[in-house]
Amino acid sequence: MLPPGMRMDAADTRAVPLWPDGAVPLGAGSGPADRPSVTPYLVREGDVRSAVVVCPGGGYAGLADHEGEPVARWLNARGLHAFVLRYRVAPYRHPAPLWDAQRAIRTVRHHCGPWRVDPGRVGILGFSAGGHLSATAGTHFDHGDPAAADPVDRQGCRPDFLILCYAVISFVAHTHQGSMTNLLGAEPPEDLRRALSNEEQVTAATPRTFLWHTADDAGVPVENSLGFAAALSRHRVPFDLHVYAHGAHGLGLAANDPHVGNWTAVCAAWLTAQGLDGARTGR
Repeated sequence: MLPPGMRMDAADTRAVPLWPDGAVPLGAGSGPADRPSVTPYLVREGDVRSAVVVCPGGGYAGLADHEGEPVARWLNARGLHAFVLRYRVAPYRHPAPLWDAQRAIRTVRHHCGPWRVDPGRVGILGFSAGGHLSATAGTHFDHGDPAAADPVDRQGCRPDFLILCYAVISFVAHTHQGSMTNLLGAEPPEDLRRALSNEEQVTAATPRTFLWHTADDAGVPVENSLGFAAALSRHRVPFDLHVYAHGAHGLGLAANDPHVGNWTAVCAAWLTAQGLDGARTGR
């Protein structure tokens, strides 16, 4: 539910293809699963706002509904536009999901005028494997090609901030085997596993990050978030890390868990402290 005076335009919840028909790179079909898209959830009132691309989890095998639209509506309630990403999953493999996430960020920036988005405040949020995709987008990016024929490709794909929720981070230690297999195949070479172990890819240019996990997560070990946070610390990238003592994997907003459900309030406070919520200018 949105606060008084703030509405979402229902017409804005139609999926927007990231590439025209027939132009999807590595495309292997024409069905919905072959056509990556973003579904905009736009705060109707107000001026230019921050935006977040939302990446549901699902082990790179599917997309979890409870980590999509409900999260977008929560972000709307905080005064941020949200764009739920339908990215390609198995049998698609790397780099297809990463290209989808990068294209989503470029697309949001390209349409910043009609969507009333501040192009300097575009972040990405992900759960589990969607968190891996978000962390990959935050450590593998470019600043666009000014000479590209496609105007979308002229936009940079570096996110301005990351929100990582019980994220898969590493493919060399404490990993989620299913996510790695679905993304890279049964026996990926070590150099590829390390290239997509995002704790090894952090630099000083990695975006500021909010992370949360549960200490006894039986699906994706908490060491994934701890390792990424440690790498951010080494490179002096600002971060906020929250580890809850107990909680199952895949909680999403965790509305039924009075302790873990606190992550949304803590994240909202972080967004405010970073100047990312509400209709504002600047960063």
